[in-house]
Amino acid sequence: MPEIDAARLSAALKDRYAKIDVVERTGSTNADLRKAVDQGAADRTVLLAEEQTAGVGRRARTWSSPKGAGLYLSVALRPGVPFTALGSLSLVAGLAVRAAAAGVGVDAVLKWPNDVLSGGAKCAGILAEAVAGDPPSLVLGIGLNVLPLGDVQPGPGGLPATSLAELGATNTDRTDVAIALLTELDEREKRWRLAGGDLTEAGLLGDYRAHCATLGQDVEVQLPDGTSLTGRAADIDAAGQLQVDTTGGRRHTVFAGDVVHVRPA
Repeated sequence: MPEIDAARLSAALKDRYAKIDVVERTGSTNADLRKAVDQGAADRTVLLAEEQTAGVGRRARTWSSPKGAGLYLSVALRPGVPFTALGSLSLVAGLAVRAAAAGVGVDAVLKWPNDVLSGGAKCAGILAEAVAGDPPSLVLGIGLNVLPLGDVQPGPGGLPATSLAELGATNTDRTDVAIALLTELDEREKRWRLAGGDLTEAGLLGDYRAHCATLGQDVEVQLPDGTSLTGRAADIDAAGQLQVDTTGGRRHTVFAGDVVHVRPA
């Protein structure tokens, strides 16, 4: 399988990103860029790896990153938005992944807050990590399966893994897919940044709601403090938080958590 063409990537995206590097192998592109941000890396620095050996998702779960099968990338951002707005960037990234998949003929949906699904399986995961500073920065990690991964364990909630190729993508050239994904991300992140991290002001909230498979579902949300919440996923607010209606008509705002669709669509 062809390697990602760093020269073609840089040429296609030179007006959108400050720097784009492709490495053969690393532990975690997010960890590498967090360190780079601490050392003064420029806004919109991008790192892609052919293989990750210690890639992680939410709650330190590992994400399968076999060599040459997917896009394993991170983007360092200094968006200048309030710290409280940084979390909504995961939703913006989800929209970018969904659009890139649609561009190769794959119909995907979004599972709040950071998964992209198609055909009842997971094809991408997103991890946004704030980096302390004044103002704070963010490292946004995206893992997108382009080619079949082989035998991998299902994710939280029993979701199996899938890939663009298995979903009938019309183009599985990873350089082309990376250019499309980073272009879609650039366009949406700029709108989000100009709106101060407000999804409504950025014109992105309606789009997210339209493509979010979580809304209307009976869900169980595993919260960061170890407790769980069950109810109906009713809405997403302008900060990207999930609104869950529980028994008795009470509405809860969830800013972070792992969601299981009790009755998958």
